[in-house]
Amino acid sequence: MKPKYQVIIEDIKSQILSGGYNPGEQIPTEAALQEMYKVSRQTVRKAILELSNEGFLRSEKGSGTYVSNQYRSKSGGNANNKTIGVITTYISDYIFPSIIRGIEGRLNEENYSLLLASTNNDVAQEKKALEMMLSFGVDGLIIEPTKSNLYNPNIAYYLTFKEQDVPFIMINAYYEELDVPFFCLDDVQSSYLATQELIAKGHTEIGLIAKMDDLQGKYRMKGYIKALGEAKLRFRPEHVLSFDTETKQNLSANLRKFLNDNREELTALVCYNDEVGLEVVNVGRQLDLSIPDKLSIIGQDNSYIAKNANIKLTTLTHPQEQMGRDAADWIIKKLQGKKDLPNATYYQPVLIEGETVKER
Repeated sequence: MKPKYQVIIEDIKSQILSGGYNPGEQIPTEAALQEMYKVSRQTVRKAILELSNEGFLRSEKGSGTYVSNQYRSKSGGNANNKTIGVITTYISDYIFPSIIRGIEGRLNEENYSLLLASTNNDVAQEKKALEMMLSFGVDGLIIEPTKSNLYNPNIAYYLTFKEQDVPFIMINAYYEELDVPFFCLDDVQSSYLATQELIAKGHTEIGLIAKMDDLQGKYRMKGYIKALGEAKLRFRPEHVLSFDTETKQNLSANLRKFLNDNREELTALVCYNDEVGLEVVNVGRQLDLSIPDKLSIIGQDNSYIAKNANIKLTTLTHPQEQMGRDAADWIIKKLQGKKDLPNATYYQPVLIEGETVKER
């Protein structure tokens, strides 16, 4: 359990960084904080002293304690060496190393520093990452949203960046509640092309594996439904297996049941991404469902795991490194005062044929 003074420190710091307390504003009195947190005056004073030492608060004798105007201090950087914060859901997995490589390569060309954080697609970790970026005083921010298809309780932090004129851009997805520039794959088109390819190969019973707490999953389902509708094929809810970040660990077991229940009907699957596609391959083999003879599969994102798998997965492209470079370039140009930068950029996917689709 955290010491009580540490809880007070973290809470007040969060209030400052999210705009609950503004620079120059007086925070509650020591007596009020005592009552609020049910602690001794000594504990409150210890927390205030620590926050003052960190530059978040300043005390005026006989007046009270105020939010410092200087709390957004650089951690040892100089005025000519700008720092760009990068927050992604993951760092070392899937397509993220390529995206980060693209960002880093472009920033290095301009001698910009990079401050990296990840959220593991968890809003509490996103909050900590945003607080770190605000506390450090980054000059710009590139973010991959966390659970972008759900309400995000950290919106206030993004509004704080806007109020402080810190430019930020989102990649892979965006929060629909915010008017924010973004670089995204056209996820509707990606699943649409995948479904179209299976229909063109004679498949009529096509299922979908969808991740539904991210905006990509919502739009990829939309593309799947659109292609079915144009082909006059019926959308069947029982042919959709959905999961989210928390239930991903159970995906293999849920896939086993899903494929068993539908093995006499389904002949093809559109998968949320390559990682899911290869998991379907593994579970299919365990169930003696030959790929692609009994079940055709299409992944999405053209990831390194698809390229290095022992079966060549049919998939669709994702810009990855180019997206990273473009996002970094946008931030650099924004900081240089360039006008008329794009607010929305969609990359168009292209089908890459592999060994996991067979004509009916």
